[in-house]
Amino acid sequence: MKIAYVSYEVSPFAKAGGLADVAGALPKYIKNAGEDIYVVMPFHKNIENNFNTSKFQLVKTDLIPDSHTHKSPFSVYKSYLEGSSVAIYFIKTNTLYDSKNIYDEENIFLKTSYFCDAVLKTIKECEPDTNVINANDWHTSLIPVYLKTVYLQDNILKKIATILTIHNIGYQGLFNPEVLNQAGLPNYLFNINALEYYGKVNILKGGILFSNIINTVSPTYAKEIQSEEYGYGLEGILKVRSEDLFGVLNGIDYSIYDPVKDPHIFYPIESYKDKLKNKTSLQEYLGLVKDENITLISFIGRLFEQKGIDLISKIIDFLLITDIQFVLLGTGDKKYEEYFATLTKIYPKKVSINITFDVDLAQKIYAGSDMFLMPSKYEPCGLGQMYSMRYGTVPVVRYTGGLKDTVSEYNPKDKKGTGFGFYEYQEANLLYTLMKAVYFHQKKKDDWTNIFENCIKEDFSYEKTAKKYIEL
Repeated sequence: MKIAYVSYEVSPFAKAGGLADVAGALPKYIKNAGEDIYVVMPFHKNIENNFNTSKFQLVKTDLIPDSHTHKSPFSVYKSYLEGSSVAIYFIKTNTLYDSKNIYDEENIFLKTSYFCDAVLKTIKECEPDTNVINANDWHTSLIPVYLKTVYLQDNILKKIATILTIHNIGYQGLFNPEVLNQAGLPNYLFNINALEYYGKVNILKGGILFSNIINTVSPTYAKEIQSEEYGYGLEGILKVRSEDLFGVLNGIDYSIYDPVKDPHIFYPIESYKDKLKNKTSLQEYLGLVKDENITLISFIGRLFEQKGIDLISKIIDFLLITDIQFVLLGTGDKKYEEYFATLTKIYPKKVSINITFDVDLAQKIYAGSDMFLMPSKYEPCGLGQMYSMRYGTVPVVRYTGGLKDTVSEYNPKDKKGTGFGFYEYQEANLLYTLMKAVYFHQKKKDDWTNIFENCIKEDFSYEKTAKKYIEL
């Protein structure tokens, strides 16, 4: 097969979340497994600011999308994903993709719909023998809609099959009906059996209905999104398409997240002793009390309620009465940024609050913490718990979505399990689960070493994920 993997963000070129990590890694493993795959993304302004783009090859100039009413021409540049032979095509215009924030709300429909049509033009011009397009999230969901409507008779495009991967169903792309004209799509799509959704156009709904196959990023999340609690209003059409809906767990790139070779961490981790050396170095690095017996709990992620940050804020004072330290890294909701920042004044030697995005520090925290906290309200897949286990850090999670699929409750009788978790979304459950984990860490050292060993033996490599994508 020749596969086009299309994403609005791809690591390391442009990243806002976990989608970029998947888009920057999964195609490499699909290629290693023997398939012909390439990536397409917008040429965002920050790529020019942060990368040496003089090495990018100019492939095509002055192309114009066939259907979109925005007739500004675009150029196609080509490079390769880091350390691989996977080609990546960048779509560049002089008028779009120029904001610092790649998901800038201003003109986001124009930017995403133009990108979708430009991708199809690029395929016709550069890779006409493409068999499959893998679209990702709502930003690329108009691709299957274009293919099944205005390009239904196109000699090159009509033979292409589509897969839509939903990374987070909470983001759907809702717009006023007139946007269909702007995209050059037929008005008949504004009906309940197509893109209409409570008087708006819902782009993700279009992707779900018009793709050949839909998948999401964990088996449990594929089931959850067919329920009212997790479907965000789209559970009905997902049930209709349930035979075409699959869940494939994301992986992590073991060549980057390697506890033995990671250049960011203090010491290579090959044993529990190495783990403790990273812990005391992290404590020193962050200005915390240096003591390997204190339980060091960390949180890395966006400070939004989806990630359970509201539960953490409600119990953190109770936790800090005990013999623990807490490290936080992330940005998000201003009220949570401000709240956690105040903790450093109250508990200067027990907390380290880092309201920033810092890859180097993130790796040090994954390697140096005893526990990694992820009490998400919902979690399509989650990568943080996989990163933490890779470095022997024990996850404490809410069992939902990918967290349920990747973390198993530790059982001291048979010594199996990789972490601790709870089901009902309440702060009391989080506090109880954390205190149980702290008890094991401080009082049951043999059990804790067992959990460490179980975590680092887990296999979340992309080889397994790539194989399942190829099957789809």
